[in-house]
Amino acid sequence: MQVDVVQWIFFVILSVITIGGALMVVADRNLFHGALWLLVSLFGVAGLFVMLSAPFFAAVQVLVYMGAIVILIIFAIMLTQHVMGHREEVNSRWAVGMIMSLLAFLITALILVLANNSPLITTTNIVSMPDSVANFGKALVDQNQYALPFELASLLLVAAMIGAIVIARDDAA
Repeated sequence: MQVDVVQWIFFVILSVITIGGALMVVADRNLFHGALWLLVSLFGVAGLFVMLSAPFFAAVQVLVYMGAIVILIIFAIMLTQHVMGHREEVNSRWAVGMIMSLLAFLITALILVLANNSPLITTTNIVSMPDSVANFGKALVDQNQYALPFELASLLLVAAMIGAIVIARDDAA
């Protein structure tokens, strides 16, 4: 009983860190500070992976997302000179964005509720196999599964970095 309370407390703390960081990403006007808040949010997600007994995904979260992608975003922000000091005008369409966000949340919640009541998803189907990490690794490099999206994501990141460098060089000239 005591372990359940401690797990619940850690879950609530990590959830507040994750959701709070995500809210600050979209609420902070400074783009650089938003990237730092993204680091906080991704740290909370890594903690949730640890609580789910998924150390591989927690390590991937820390190494790939926190250690590579967010740092790449920070470098891209720092390479563009005018972004850091630029003050944006107040967006007059914030109500439309809020309504669309609420709609997306409600659709996601409906899908989760319907999936939770589905007979296709049971606890016997979600049993953790000891070789699940090996199967995941094989799926990432298998040509018929996730190799193409994995390579496209890396190309997208390289293109974003090259674009940031080009913008920074154009601004400097």
